Amino acid sequence: MSLFPDAGAYQDALSRRSMLRGAAAALATLGAAAPGTVGANGLQPAASAAPPAPRPAYRMKKSINLWAFPYPQKLTLKQCLQLAKDAGFDGVELNYDLESDVSVKAGPAELKAVRRMAEDVGIAISGLCSFLFWPYPLTSNDPAKRARGQELAGKMVEAAGLLGTENLLVVPGAVCIPWRDDHEPVPNDVCEQRARDAVRQMIPLAERHRVFLNLENIFFNGFLMTPMEMAAFVDSFQSERVRVHFDTGNIMEYQFPEHWIRILGKRIGNVHLKEYTKKGTDHSLEAFRPLLDGTTNWPAVLDAFAAQDYTGYLTFEYFHPWPHWPEAFIFQTSDSLDRMLGRKTWQA
Repeated sequence: MSLFPDAGAYQDALSRRSMLRGAAAALATLGAAAPGTVGANGLQPAASAAPPAPRPAYRMKKSINLWAFPYPQKLTLKQCLQLAKDAGFDGVELNYDLESDVSVKAGPAELKAVRRMAEDVGIAISGLCSFLFWPYPLTSNDPAKRARGQELAGKMVEAAGLLGTENLLVVPGAVCIPWRDDHEPVPNDVCEQRARDAVRQMIPLAERHRVFLNLENIFFNGFLMTPMEMAAFVDSFQSERVRVHFDTGNIMEYQFPEHWIRILGKRIGNVHLKEYTKKGTDHSLEAFRPLLDGTTNWPAVLDAFAAQDYTGYLTFEYFHPWPHWPEAFIFQTSDSLDRMLGRKTWQA
């Protein structure tokens, strides 16, 4: 027999009191450990989170390639220049081709008119680029294509000078061109010798027009596959007119742009920012993405450029203008660059 007739009820009461005390203690501990939760003494104020360390402000200039615009299908060249200016770009990279305002059909008067147009808009021509190096490679096994490529390259040098830009992107050669079925693969040593001969022929013209021959790294063409090869090739000309046009996206499939930048150093005269994603399986031009929508380690890339005191143009290169409200893409890219360069910041 129990000493207390209501012992069961008494034990239940004790258990309930113990449970309540334990819960209160747990809440108090939780409140102390995680401010902003309910503790024993009520709602605890949330401690403000430490703000993220601000990114440095970089001195590089913003540019965008004309391929990102619906030109000439929807916009004129002047409209593209004005759109780039309104979006906040410092420069636009133009493309030399067979038909447009900047082409083999444009004489000195027409090219000078394009230069004045850009000056009137208030935007720089950051460089000259061309797809013509692919149908007419400087290292082709076809002598006629090589000769045509050399002729077009000379016209590009002259055009760059007339446009008032010092930067000409040059694709010096290609072992292979996977996206063209009319290109016969070229042995590596033959490709290197032909490329060397082609660039050497361009140097006197580049000196005359005060244009830099900026050689682009392109992993997909099987030539100049490492930064050491690129550096040695550029140095072999012993000419201040031969530099590097470094493209961040062209090596992203298997390599890392921040590593190349450190090795190429002061040889870098102009830059393409191409965003690339390693998450997909498509290895065509579709693998290049809108800026920041990829897997590039941009803080490391920008720090690498800054470590080399690079203050030239960062030109975003993209090949698919938006079919609807294409201006939105231009403004979006400009905003992304502003944040990358520290011109705009946001704190939570």
